[in-house]
Amino acid sequence: MNRKQKIMNFFQAFGRSLMLPIATLAAVGILYGLTAALSRPQVQAFLPFLENEYIYYVLFLIRSMSVKVFDLIPVLFAISISMGLAKKEKHIAAMAGFIGYYIMTWSASNLITSGLITFGETGLGTVLGIADTLEMGAIGGMIAGILVSYLHNRYYNIELPVAIAFFGGKRFVSIVVVLCATLLGQILPFIWIPISNVINSVGHGIASLGNLGVFLFGFFERLLIPTGLHHILNGIFRTTAVGGVYEGVEGVWNIFFQFFGTVDISELKQFTVYMAQGKIPYMVFGLPAAAYAIYKTTKPERRKAVKALLIAGVLASFTTGITEPLEFAFLFVAPFLFLFHSVMAGLSFMLMAILNVGIGNTQGGIIDLLVYGVMVPGSNWIYTVIVGLVYALIYFFVFKSYLTKKNIQIQAGDEAEASVSEENKGNLNGKEELIIEALGGRENIVEVNNCFTRLRVDIKDMNKTDEAKLKATGAVGIVKTSNTHIQVIYGPKVDTIASAVKSAL
Repeated sequence: MNRKQKIMNFFQAFGRSLMLPIATLAAVGILYGLTAALSRPQVQAFLPFLENEYIYYVLFLIRSMSVKVFDLIPVLFAISISMGLAKKEKHIAAMAGFIGYYIMTWSASNLITSGLITFGETGLGTVLGIADTLEMGAIGGMIAGILVSYLHNRYYNIELPVAIAFFGGKRFVSIVVVLCATLLGQILPFIWIPISNVINSVGHGIASLGNLGVFLFGFFERLLIPTGLHHILNGIFRTTAVGGVYEGVEGVWNIFFQFFGTVDISELKQFTVYMAQGKIPYMVFGLPAAAYAIYKTTKPERRKAVKALLIAGVLASFTTGITEPLEFAFLFVAPFLFLFHSVMAGLSFMLMAILNVGIGNTQGGIIDLLVYGVMVPGSNWIYTVIVGLVYALIYFFVFKSYLTKKNIQIQAGDEAEASVSEENKGNLNGKEELIIEALGGRENIVEVNNCFTRLRVDIKDMNKTDEAKLKATGAVGIVKTSNTHIQVIYGPKVDTIASAVKSAL
């Protein structure tokens, strides 16, 4: 494997590792937004029963819990990256990830407070109860996770001399992690504090681009979807000063959920420009209209098969903001449409900023529109609907015209190929065996993972894979990112499929 492939594989695995905490945070964000909205005086005046002390306590408890979860973003990233990048014994790596992050943070605090060297106060804060330490946000968790995964993969099977053999293998991982994290904590203050100043400058530079910067964010956030690297781009804006700084809190995600409900939404609109509001017009309106255009341009004899695929994709995009089932339906057969879609995504973000919309969270589906838009006075949510209706017309016209002109048919898999035998129809065991066979068999599979919508598989020989068989299992798209890594897009049901495949292996 050449260097380029190794780098790409690393970033693929890295982006995949972020999915578990991102999914958790997105769900908690909905709870936070709902309870915060229900606690607002305007809503309580409309629904007086919400003022009941017991109901108020439950709402307060859920909201407080949500804030605590968001405080754990760095350590969640440390754990998930350690686990995601580990090749074996992933549970051991996850535990070591927490240890590594905590010790790194503690070690940095000891140096900073020792008085041996004066660092100033820039980039410092309280983390996991450790005062006067580096406040690195998600980046701190990423650094710890990468370090721990490297140490884990190198030492989890180490053999020590007989006298100390008990401390070998996976037990040695925690020992070497503690030592290396302590050393890293002593080094990081000399690196991070100057970097924190640079990051603040970059944040100001992005902000100086105004609406152009917002457009570029939205454009690249969509354009990177095929690579899976869009999660990293999102993470930079959501958790670092690149996205903005407010009252000492960095990152649009951290800022919004720290102050939503206590600070007027008009103050937070400068940060929501990178959040859900830019996604709603194309997720709730544009892509469903594109799906209808695809259906209308499909030959009548094939509409039944395509209809099921499109309905599932529309529901995922409309309700949860998961767009990949629809996007991968046309990405490879009509790449121009995906480029058009990416440009429209950038314009959507920019238009929401120009229209002074203030809708937070990150998913972009109808739930975000209702919880963070309709239920929040002053959010200007109506503009997302107006722009969204225009988007629906544009998407339908462009998709229908282009597909008709180019005579392109979106495939849901050939009827003959897509029909699994009756004994396996609806039987997950039959499907998982077919997937394994399509991936070249057990001996060709190195590792199986998944994100929100994709089965991500490391394999030995790409030539042994069978795309037709994979589509026969319900795949809506296939991405080969290197000679040893393939992504099979199944949509929201992928988690169940991945578990079944792993069990079979």
